[in-house]
Amino acid sequence: MTHLLPLAPHCPSLARTLFRSLVLAPSLALSLFASGLPASADGLTNGNLARIEVLDGGPLRQGDHQAALHLRLADGWKTYWRAPGDAGIPPLFDWQGSRNVGNVEIVWPTPIVFDQNGMRSIGYKDELVLPLRITPSRAGQEIHLSGRIEFGICKDVCIPAELNFAADLDKTSGRDPRIAAAMAQAPFSQSEAGVTKASCELSPVAGGLRVVARVAMPPIDGREAVVFEPNDPSLWSSESATHWDSGTLVADADLMHPEGGMIAIDRSAMTITVIGSGKSVEIHGCSAG
Repeated sequence: MTHLLPLAPHCPSLARTLFRSLVLAPSLALSLFASGLPASADGLTNGNLARIEVLDGGPLRQGDHQAALHLRLADGWKTYWRAPGDAGIPPLFDWQGSRNVGNVEIVWPTPIVFDQNGMRSIGYKDELVLPLRITPSRAGQEIHLSGRIEFGICKDVCIPAELNFAADLDKTSGRDPRIAAAMAQAPFSQSEAGVTKASCELSPVAGGLRVVARVAMPPIDGREAVVFEPNDPSLWSSESATHWDSGTLVADADLMHPEGGMIAIDRSAMTITVIGSGKSVEIHGCSAG
């Protein structure tokens, strides 16, 4: 079982330092707790800025179970995607306390690209339904999902937050339309998006490597943002610059080690996400430039 794993290419300590440098009111830093909100606990109450509940989507044919974390934020507040950009903090998940949970696969819906104090951040506004595919340790046995999420929320101020959650998953539960809607917002695969080629050229720069990706694909909206996620959580990626060249999306960014260490990039393990308005494409691996 995985505990407190960052789902982002950023160095967690660096990302948290950058995030806390944006906190305009440190005295407002919160720990927000909720445990499997009952069905009657609807909306935000008592001034809470964030609430969480576990949605039960029922068993899947392969023996796995569908669920989701439903994060509801106060009006106008936002939280962050797994790779949050320069102005965000990657969420951390701890599944400790769960029973009969062998693996948890997270499906991230297409996020929104925000401008935050002149820097780009990537995330969700007002609410987030985060689908989970849970593989039990013992097939056919009851599943108890429990844990904690550490994350950041922002509006006029930025606040580090923490929420606890817990729920027993029911083998007789049916599909939840909120989970289905979130699954429908998942990124397109390369074949679904019509990606015919993805290449990455790497070159040294001061303190790291520059990556230039060329992705042959139809445009989403002509204003796409591109996020690079090398398979190394210690690396930091700068905001990418993008342009179109004869049907090819070209994006470049710098990959840095926060302590100036050596960098080795495995192109086959690189994830490139192209984000447009309401749609995204997730590309796994790229060939040499």
